[in-house]
Amino acid sequence: MRIPFVAANWKMFKTVQEAFLYAKEFAPVVKDITDVEIVLAPPFTALHTVAEALRNTNVGVAGQNMHFEREGAFTGETSAGMLVEAGAGYVIIGHSERRTLFGETDATVAKKIAAALSADLVPIACIGETLAERERGDTLAVLDRQIHDGLAPAVDPADVSKLVVAYEPVWAIGTGRTATAEQAQEAHAHIRRRLRDQYGEEAAATCRVIYGGSVKPANTRELVTQPDVDGALVGGASLDLNAFAEIVARSRRDTV
Repeated sequence: MRIPFVAANWKMFKTVQEAFLYAKEFAPVVKDITDVEIVLAPPFTALHTVAEALRNTNVGVAGQNMHFEREGAFTGETSAGMLVEAGAGYVIIGHSERRTLFGETDATVAKKIAAALSADLVPIACIGETLAERERGDTLAVLDRQIHDGLAPAVDPADVSKLVVAYEPVWAIGTGRTATAEQAQEAHAHIRRRLRDQYGEEAAATCRVIYGGSVKPANTRELVTQPDVDGALVGGASLDLNAFAEIVARSRRDTV
């Protein structure tokens, strides 16, 4: 059975001190939840501090982005090795905000995923359609393209189980709108079918596919009880410690 995966993407919020205090208070709240893989993704400035605060706990740490080169003249960028040195075990790649605001493409996503895997970072690879694409009925075609161009070139069958795929409908990111449970399941099931086509039944069955898009405590349970939804990538709601802890608790397989 796939272990649920829940990650908090803090985006450009929280100072180092605020991040440290959150991490120190959060870890004891979720210390007994061992059947959910829990990850915090703070801003890069707070990454090392949060990683140290969470040392020897059941909560992991992720970078929010990375460059695909090991080093070089890339002002403002951060390599996979730098993330690992700072204490990260995971990295978010291809978030819709990176794609829409900073021009990331499926090609750069593929390079980043390959670099992350080479550095033993777990990639949290984001895919999803815009509102215009959904309204045109192109959702599944967009997912097919993003998997074919962004995931397939970077991931070997042996690495699929290390990958986390985050389906994030762009029209639901930070808007308060959420895909219905049925819409989420349709997209997740399609993603898993494409993984099965690409890598085989066993690989597709082990890969976690999580949902991102205005996840809150109130809608968590309805989403994560869908057969192909394995957790959540949480944005705004994760900034509140109690709300995020509740989302984690409601993502457990045996929660009623």
